[in-house]
Amino acid sequence: MSQTSQTKPKQSRPVQYGGGRPGSGGSGQGSKRPRREPIEEEWIPKTILGQKVASGEISSIEEIIEDGSRIQEAGIIKKLLPELKSEVVDVGIIQKMTSNGQSTRFKAIVAAGNENGYLGIGQGKSKQMRIAIEKATNQAFLNVSPIKLGCGSWECRCDQKHSVPFRIKGKGGSVTIEIIPAPRGLGLVAGGKIKRLLELAGLKDAWTTAKGSTPTMNSTSKAILDCLRQTFSQG
Repeated sequence: MSQTSQTKPKQSRPVQYGGGRPGSGGSGQGSKRPRREPIEEEWIPKTILGQKVASGEISSIEEIIEDGSRIQEAGIIKKLLPELKSEVVDVGIIQKMTSNGQSTRFKAIVAAGNENGYLGIGQGKSKQMRIAIEKATNQAFLNVSPIKLGCGSWECRCDQKHSVPFRIKGKGGSVTIEIIPAPRGLGLVAGGKIKRLLELAGLKDAWTTAKGSTPTMNSTSKAILDCLRQTFSQG
């Protein structure tokens, strides 16, 4: 007489939907970690000028310019212009042949402005993109210059600071840029990146003409900064 063996039915495990981790309620949204914001290091002044700014003895950039002092710390600009914001204007790759082979580096151009009369442009290079942007940002803060805004348009003749006070021309490398005062309400007649740099400086209405290799942002940004610096030096 043969005995029939009975197999026990396999117990099915509960299925979790959503791919959540244990303790997250089975929801995929619960497994997402909050994005950490970069912690900004506390500025410790290293120069005599920086110590005067940190203590409140100097409260504006105009005082530094009139005194003829050289700004060597980006923290000075951040302290005096807390509303200053930076934007990456252009990034690129630099390839060079060496005895060890081909080396690759990254190049970044960053603009810093408060959209109200201050603009700086910097360039940085490194083997890592993040470090190149950090170098360019630090250089942009050190290159921040005051810009005199006004209304130099004979069609407008108002007392508001919406354009440049007079016609200016600047050069950077092979690029020459001219900024012409425009009446209020016209807007900025300029290309995409040139227009954004003028907006960071605080211009709202202006005509622009450009000659040379304008896609080369290194030369173009220098020409724009050369233009705008003349408003303060000649004004």
